[in-house]
Amino acid sequence: MPDREVISNNLVNEFQTCIQLQYNGKLNIKSSKGSQWTFYYRLGRIVWATGGTHPFRRWRRHIAQNCPQIDIDKLQVRSQDLSIDYWDYHLLEVLYKKQKIQREQINSIVDSTIAELLFDVAMQGNFASISCNRSQEVILEAPMSFTNAEMSVKHMQDSWKIWSEAGLANFSPDLAPFLRRPEKLQEMVSPSVYKNFVNLINGKLTLRDLAVKMKQSVLPLTRSLVPYILKGIIELMEVPDLPLVVTEVNNNSTTTNSTTTKLKKRTVPLVACVDDSPQVCKMLEDIITSNGFRFVKIQDAVQALPTLIQEKPDLIFLDLIMPVASGYEICTQLRRISTFANTPIIILTGNDGFLDRVRAKVVGSTDFLTKPVVTDKVMAIVRKYLPTASVSIDKNKSNLEVYN
Repeated sequence: MPDREVISNNLVNEFQTCIQLQYNGKLNIKSSKGSQWTFYYRLGRIVWATGGTHPFRRWRRHIAQNCPQIDIDKLQVRSQDLSIDYWDYHLLEVLYKKQKIQREQINSIVDSTIAELLFDVAMQGNFASISCNRSQEVILEAPMSFTNAEMSVKHMQDSWKIWSEAGLANFSPDLAPFLRRPEKLQEMVSPSVYKNFVNLINGKLTLRDLAVKMKQSVLPLTRSLVPYILKGIIELMEVPDLPLVVTEVNNNSTTTNSTTTKLKKRTVPLVACVDDSPQVCKMLEDIITSNGFRFVKIQDAVQALPTLIQEKPDLIFLDLIMPVASGYEICTQLRRISTFANTPIIILTGNDGFLDRVRAKVVGSTDFLTKPVVTDKVMAIVRKYLPTASVSIDKNKSNLEVYN
């Protein structure tokens, strides 16, 4: 295995070559694990970067950090020009033209985005082979910001070295900390610290998201969590991306009140899974997200209620047999909360017994799904209870335009 503190010479050489050639075009980077990044160049300088694990989360995070005047969830965004691969930059251009953000804010977002993706390339390059290819397709003709590529590469090397030397080489900042053993933590810290942990370490915010929320650097934040991770109190887990709200446009030009009737707001529905089995959660996540829905998994029954109350999913898959609290108990509690009075709750079980079905009905469940979970059965349930949702929304179709 290569030294984790040293970035691949081939990778560094590729960036240096682009600088020396005064390169115009795209540098495409791909890892053997399937991750892809694209760096856009003008005159040997990096002007934008895209790709990675959570493009939407990243865009949301940088807007929240640099443009507090923008309410991301109120942005009206339409899905258009679906072939475009730099949607995130395009949104910045549109916001700038509409005088919603300043050039200085764009410069800061560009610098932060490039630094973040360079770090991710460096990290993955130490666990997987990396391939690069240049495409002299000039997309950003008039970029709004130019980053010193030489300084960026130097920063990439330095930041990865510091992260590695801090003992964090195995911890991706795109993972989300989740409180696995709250009762153990309660014995170790004060009530106020425990309350903060429960509120923030909920498996919904990545380490990067948390750092922005807590207004600190991701390095000391991650380092402070390591002792709890090593003791099994906190677990780092993969989380899905957070797509933006999409607004549909009615193309009927004969509509008299076009400014008010053309727009129909639509959010991507959220499906939750409460199951202590990582395998079941992963299978459901793959099925749900590949069909264009958002997904949240909850593997700790103790955290089920607070998490569901916070997330307010449109449909819930609920395991019947779990430690501490059963699916029956959780379902009963959910039906006592007005928010979930009509939410479809689908009981998951390995046993298709008549008594289980009767009891599930008594506590207020909507339907029953027997394991193992398979795509056809899962999506039949989803389409049955979310009939108005468009399951063709692709979470990767991210070419959007902001408008008023």
